[in-house]
Amino acid sequence: MASTHAAEVLVASNRGPVSYEVREDGSLHARRGGGGLVSGLSAIGPDAGALWVCSALSDGDREAVRRGTGEAGVRMLDIPADVHADAYNGIANSVLWFVHHMLYQTPLEPVFDAEFRRRWVSYERYNRAFAEALAEEAAEGATAVVQDYHLTLVPGMLRELRPDLRIGHFSHTPWAPPDYFRMLPDDIREQIVRGMLGADRLGFLTRRWAGAFLDCAGEVDRELIHAAGPDGAAPGTIEHAPPGGGEPRTTVIGVHGLGADADFLRERAHQADVGERMAMLRAEIGEGRRAIVRVDRTELSKNIVRGLLAYRQLLDDHPEWREQVVHVAFAYPSRQDLAVYREYTAEVQRLADEINAGFGTPGWTPVVLHVKDDFARSLAAYRLADVALVNPIRDGMNLVAKEVPVVSDEGCALVLSREAGAYEELGEDAITVNPYDVTGTARALHEALVMPLPERAERTKRLAAAATALPPAQWFLDQLNALRG
Repeated sequence: MASTHAAEVLVASNRGPVSYEVREDGSLHARRGGGGLVSGLSAIGPDAGALWVCSALSDGDREAVRRGTGEAGVRMLDIPADVHADAYNGIANSVLWFVHHMLYQTPLEPVFDAEFRRRWVSYERYNRAFAEALAEEAAEGATAVVQDYHLTLVPGMLRELRPDLRIGHFSHTPWAPPDYFRMLPDDIREQIVRGMLGADRLGFLTRRWAGAFLDCAGEVDRELIHAAGPDGAAPGTIEHAPPGGGEPRTTVIGVHGLGADADFLRERAHQADVGERMAMLRAEIGEGRRAIVRVDRTELSKNIVRGLLAYRQLLDDHPEWREQVVHVAFAYPSRQDLAVYREYTAEVQRLADEINAGFGTPGWTPVVLHVKDDFARSLAAYRLADVALVNPIRDGMNLVAKEVPVVSDEGCALVLSREAGAYEELGEDAITVNPYDVTGTARALHEALVMPLPERAERTKRLAAAATALPPAQWFLDQLNALRG
């Protein structure tokens, strides 16, 4: 496919950097997003010829596409709503997310039946739409960086359309170990691996996830030649022949542990609205009490329910903490269009109410639960936390674990799951837990609460340094530079 445009750097992701809403007068209002990719594209400068390809997700987005009034540097794809729903919720979030986070209740699920196959066709169509748009927009020899589990087939499809491009893919989630990845039907496993290997370079958040991909790829094709990195472990390179024959190709495996944006966080955390939220939270907690803070979406992998059970165990095992500590839990609703997520959110609320009913007194509410997303309030909680609880079942990285030490006012003890990607960088100065072990997590919470203030402050400094080692702009630029060779 020949290029009709001249984008030199392209990013592809399900969600783009801007969203639109139609106001009552019919006008379109644009809202800018944030994150590592936005920072990264800003870092390469306005003259870099960059383009972001993404899905039109809302009615406002689709109206912007129809009117042709979208923001410069962004191309939104108006993929049919039923195709997007099947691909995004039916496959990406209900199958691939569950596989990589190992969330299935295997006696009952998954079931790969005719309905799954119908949705998989939509996933292929969705990926094809991205590949065709990238092929159309890219200049000769341009660089395309594809994002995440929504778009695993794009590199291979794009390679067929535009073999001249430098193609990268970055996985923001864990990668399943072979025993779990093997759940997928054999042809689907192979399609995903082959799709990924269409890239010149595959990026992962940790060496663990990179190694898991290499293991899964090796199971799909025993003839793959894997050359390890200099220390004998992943990352490395994979030599592979394209399906149907042809010259062998090499895909490089890289690791880029996304860090926190220290400058942005520290500046934003000291704005007036955050100060107002701090005053409100202190009033809810009560004078002189400790705060155990968690900030999460009600995502199944975040393990909020076991966190609440561990807090209840702490109050049972250590009655001296009753009326002396409050669990500030922010559980912001996620994917509420899926029944299993609605049920999980309801269980979080039910358990918080149960703990408050069982332990609360007229002057003390043991769990302060907020479910309405409020970034300023999250930053306020980061600043005043004595303990941060980050106990996911499985997490690609977990930026909360990195953000809290950066903005903490007086130092914060971090209780961290060994199954979070952030453990690879922060484990030495955190109190590590097995996320399934409720009693062990309760012990860790007690250890964190009794940690002497000087030790807590010193650990927080080291955690903040590790957390900011690869800030978002540099994280993106490192990948781009490596891909360009």
